[in-house]
Amino acid sequence: MRIGQVIGKVTMNIQEEAFHGGRWLVVNPVDTEQINTCISQPPSLTKQSSLIIYDNIGAGEGDIIGFVEGAEATAPFDGPTPIDAISLAIFDTLKYTAPAN
Repeated sequence: MRIGQVIGKVTMNIQEEAFHGGRWLVVNPVDTEQINTCISQPPSLTKQSSLIIYDNIGAGEGDIIGFVEGAEATAPFDGPTPIDAISLAIFDTLKYTAPAN
């Protein structure tokens, strides 16, 4: 699972039937050095590109979410579904301590 902040939403006219009830969000991945501060202040843009992520848990702009990509993103669906990333969690608080060298 990766962590990111919702920075926008996508509006579309037609959507695959498997995605009924959800929406698409623009998410900026959070780097490890930004984890402890991302809830109190928006993270600056990272070196990573923003992602379009399917959301059916109700995340909104500014929320910090956990998401997965690839084959794991298709797990919640009954059949083959054309998806690259899906949100799994909305975080209220985060605390990260780097491992000792």
